[in-house]
Amino acid sequence: MPYTAQHKRETRNRILRSARKLFNRKGFAEVTIDEIMSAAGLTRGGFYKHFTSKDDLYSESILQFTCKDPPEAWQRNHVDLCAKGQTLARMIMDAYLSREHFEDLDGSCPTLGLATDVSRNSETVKRAFRKVLDDMLSVFVANLPGPRARERGIALVSVCVGAMVVARAVDDQALGDAFRKSARKHVLANSGWGA
Repeated sequence: MPYTAQHKRETRNRILRSARKLFNRKGFAEVTIDEIMSAAGLTRGGFYKHFTSKDDLYSESILQFTCKDPPEAWQRNHVDLCAKGQTLARMIMDAYLSREHFEDLDGSCPTLGLATDVSRNSETVKRAFRKVLDDMLSVFVANLPGPRARERGIALVSVCVGAMVVARAVDDQALGDAFRKSARKHVLANSGWGA
């Protein structure tokens, strides 16, 4: 008896969740299709019924982050998706630079841990990564006044991403916290989103 369309969607989502966590934890090159399928409770044989290649899976797992339902705990704790304007922009910044996001290796935003992997990957993967950045950037730019809003938004997104990358890379938790907190202060001082 063939599987229902719902079963196929659920299986595909299990594979995507498994892949996203493993890619976040280990990087693209270090994760095998066998590991992804095993973590999803499936065998390798079913992989190609859902994805054409590991690159295809990587791209979709990056995009899954932007439409993940439900969002990760670190997102739920800081962002009310009904919020709008500067309130939403500030919530996104607070969530991104939060201690919860810092500690959630499996559920991180792909901009944090995957940038070097993406730079060595296919155009499809780069396009998915850009979509995640564009989503954050569009909220920031929409809530910055003035003719140079896009330029300022790019700088503020760079500050957020850079601070989290460095905070995760250093072996001193206090220094890592200082990077995150200083980035938050900088974004607030240069955005007009309040203190």
